[in-house]
Amino acid sequence: MKYLFFLFILICNNLLSQQIAVLHYNGGGDWYSNPTALPNLISFCNKQLKTNINKKVAEVTPDSPDIFDYPYVHATGHGNILFTEPEITNLRTYLISGGFLHIDDNYGMKKYAKREIEKLFPQQELTTIGLDHLIFKNKFPFPNGLPKIHEHDNKAPKAEGIFINNRLVLLLTYEADLGDGWEDAEVHNDPEQIREKALQMGANIINYAFLN
Repeated sequence: MKYLFFLFILICNNLLSQQIAVLHYNGGGDWYSNPTALPNLISFCNKQLKTNINKKVAEVTPDSPDIFDYPYVHATGHGNILFTEPEITNLRTYLISGGFLHIDDNYGMKKYAKREIEKLFPQQELTTIGLDHLIFKNKFPFPNGLPKIHEHDNKAPKAEGIFINNRLVLLLTYEADLGDGWEDAEVHNDPEQIREKALQMGANIINYAFLN
């Protein structure tokens, strides 16, 4: 009954407004990095997907009841991320109840994120997202999977996730730097076609989070 109640609250809030949030986590990592990324992604989605997402990005902590207001929560950074037990309980309930968490490694975050994901879902393992999944084709086609935005270790970009009842509830992306591609053009001086790929992939993720 508790999960049904939270699901009801989540659905009601989404009907009233659409807003996404950045996760303000503990551990010392720079959760606030890529400040222009989400605003640019919102503008792209509102134009290309005809969404009506609030242009103001919310800031939410993992233990806050406000997290249930947001169908999509984004976490990024270069370093450590750490969840307390109350945060794990609240975040797990949010995800099981219909929420979506996207952790995008900004280079250096992956090993800490994977450790915390194991705490969130100790009975499950991260699964590689298949190329036939909706995040790769629901609006913009990515037949080869996650696009490479920035090169760091000469490794292929990876998209892994946790599924609950066949629904992707937690997405971990790394060796891709999607968030850097969402930032203002002058921040990284990426070619326009690279930024476009990053924004299109982000729009696919947002679209999935909102509709599933």
